[in-house]
Amino acid sequence: MASSSLYFLLIFLSISSFTLLSQSQTSSKLNKFVLPIHQDNKTNLYVANIYKRTPLLQIPFVVDLNGRLLWVTCEQNYLSSTYHAPRCYSTQCGRANTHYCHTCFSKARPGCHNNTCGLMSVNPVTGLTAMSELAQDVLSIYSTQGSNPGPLVKIPRFLFTCAPSLLLQPVLPGNVQGVAGLGYSPISLPTQLASHFGYAGFAPTFALCLAPNGVIFFGDSPYYMLPGLDISLPVGYTPLIISPLGEYYIEVKSIKINNKDVPLNTTLLSIDRRGIGGTKLSTINPYTILEHSIFKSVTEFFTKELSSIPLVKLVEPFEVCFNSKMLHDQHVIWRIYGSNSLVEATPGVSCLAFVDGGLNTRAAIVIGAYQMENNLIQFDMARSRLGFSSSLLFFRTSCNNLNFTAIP
Repeated sequence: MASSSLYFLLIFLSISSFTLLSQSQTSSKLNKFVLPIHQDNKTNLYVANIYKRTPLLQIPFVVDLNGRLLWVTCEQNYLSSTYHAPRCYSTQCGRANTHYCHTCFSKARPGCHNNTCGLMSVNPVTGLTAMSELAQDVLSIYSTQGSNPGPLVKIPRFLFTCAPSLLLQPVLPGNVQGVAGLGYSPISLPTQLASHFGYAGFAPTFALCLAPNGVIFFGDSPYYMLPGLDISLPVGYTPLIISPLGEYYIEVKSIKINNKDVPLNTTLLSIDRRGIGGTKLSTINPYTILEHSIFKSVTEFFTKELSSIPLVKLVEPFEVCFNSKMLHDQHVIWRIYGSNSLVEATPGVSCLAFVDGGLNTRAAIVIGAYQMENNLIQFDMARSRLGFSSSLLFFRTSCNNLNFTAIP
């Protein structure tokens, strides 16, 4: 199969395998859902307001692309007539792949029962973990035919964990009550949607469209943005790799700047059986992180190619910054142009939006949320492939342009 490339303004990463998406979907079956998301201005994290409980209540969750489950704090004011904590060794515990029996020494409440299943919840920013109670309750999500949100659809026994409130501090947005994991695991949000609605032809696929007011699609294309454009046409594909921890990776083979190869230790670009190396995608990291030797090579090469533009004082966490006023095939390309490769760190100063990850990093490259903004990124589990559209701005639309006016 032909190789493909991941292309940054003056930089591109050579990856593999390409095809074009050219299918239509006319079925009226309940096989697609949509989840509006927004970016928190202070932390740059993405937040989704998800309907849960009985009666239904909108609850804000941080979106974690590689998270293994959905967790929420239940210590205070968790009121729901449909909350249930599965007993130890039950079918639900088996599905969640936990054999740990949870014990709680406080008064019984959601998140605190004896002889129920325990499961670790993780704050993806700090890495802090805490034993939590496996639970099930109602979750509702907007249905869609791909163009605008339709009626809410209910999942009556959605599995999640009740976590202690200490996991929220101190770096998550102030109003957030938990984390919604989209990773490849038995009880993540995409997996449970595929399991519950599989009878209706629901595809085990989801697509990110990150923007200040973006969206996540669950189910197969087409996906429409105003003014009626199917943003899944055309989409290039590359193999999707799942790490031992259920994280999403792609295989990068090289990095080019101005179509010139950047000298690299290419052994770092392959992921091994332990999940070390390779290129991971992340919604938690705001900017792309490069292992130190890769970062050094890329930044030196980049500044050489822009040698006519003087550098200015760096603005943390970036190390290569320019005066903004002076800035203005056989491969398949995921293009990440100037709007995604350079960030205005302060007025008049634009910085290369890549961060030095240091030595001995788990992933050699972590593609951050900023580099994925206004790109359609599709995770196709059935075919083990990742689809990418390149910048939607060149198609005269953006990830902000879902028709939300039709929400019931």
